[in-house]
Amino acid sequence: MNSLFDVTKINNMELKNRFVRSATYEGKACKDGHITEELFDLYKDLAKGGTGLIITSYTTVFKDDKPAPRILGIYDNSFIEEYKKLTDMVHSNNCKIIMQIVHGREYINRKRGIESPGLTNDMSKEDINNIVKAFGEAAYRVKEANFDGVEIHAAHGYYLNMSLSPLYNNRIDEYGGSIENRARLILDVYDEIRKKVGSDFNIFIKLNCSDFKVGGASFDDCKYVCRELDKRGINAIEISGGDRIWEKETNKESVYKDYAEEVAEEIEAPVILVGVNRNICNMDRILSTSKIQYFSMARPFVCEPDLINKWVNGLTTKSKCVSCGNCFKNNKNCILNL
Repeated sequence: MNSLFDVTKINNMELKNRFVRSATYEGKACKDGHITEELFDLYKDLAKGGTGLIITSYTTVFKDDKPAPRILGIYDNSFIEEYKKLTDMVHSNNCKIIMQIVHGREYINRKRGIESPGLTNDMSKEDINNIVKAFGEAAYRVKEANFDGVEIHAAHGYYLNMSLSPLYNNRIDEYGGSIENRARLILDVYDEIRKKVGSDFNIFIKLNCSDFKVGGASFDDCKYVCRELDKRGINAIEISGGDRIWEKETNKESVYKDYAEEVAEEIEAPVILVGVNRNICNMDRILSTSKIQYFSMARPFVCEPDLINKWVNGLTTKSKCVSCGNCFKNNKNCILNL
């Protein structure tokens, strides 16, 4: 019988348990995306706290692409040596770490109240190729910095998610229209990254099960992308969802469970479930009754970076996190710890 504390392997990466710190915005990097002492210490607390795998906050692949202030960067080689210090520290604490990379140009336009054009017809093939190339080059830097893998951010309204959505993708060429075409940019990005990093390096993706918007990317679209990536050899898929549905489901746990369960039935790659995972007993039940293999959390680790150590030591109470969301307003710190 599977346990949440099993030692498992994804590709060549051995994990000491099935718990993952999901990527979450911290806003603690330098303005140009370089890591700060404050952010380094945050990751040290996470690495010492017992989780098997850390996924960094989203990290921009373009210098001038800032979907939020003070996000991490990986857009040139100047980042490699400082990230090596980070990965060395994490590994010294018997923890693994992968970097989430993102293109968020359209997301920041929407944040500023600008109508987002998405993947439009006036975007040249050269523009598209530059996006694909930037993801590949960023992933190679991630590998050079001794991370254990890279995660493609294709969820939550960022550019790759929008390329999948009929609401924002109106192209009439091979990148628009049918799901086969709308999925092409995501698949091109994956293929470019795999070409750059090789078969031994882990590639994950974070994907919306649905945008939960009329006319947006659907669950069928999600499953198509998952199946195609699975054929190509993706190492893990993290299933999330759009429209911040967890804010409307404050009394419900594991809000994307049903979608993740269905995806896990259709692919060979391990599925990671994110979205209001709070209770260890609930996650244990999902593990024993489905093919979902890993569980990721974000806000619980803002509240309790040592949560997994508490569970390892026999505590079975749920996370103290009450899903209030105030950590996003309070300098990314939990109000319960003030």
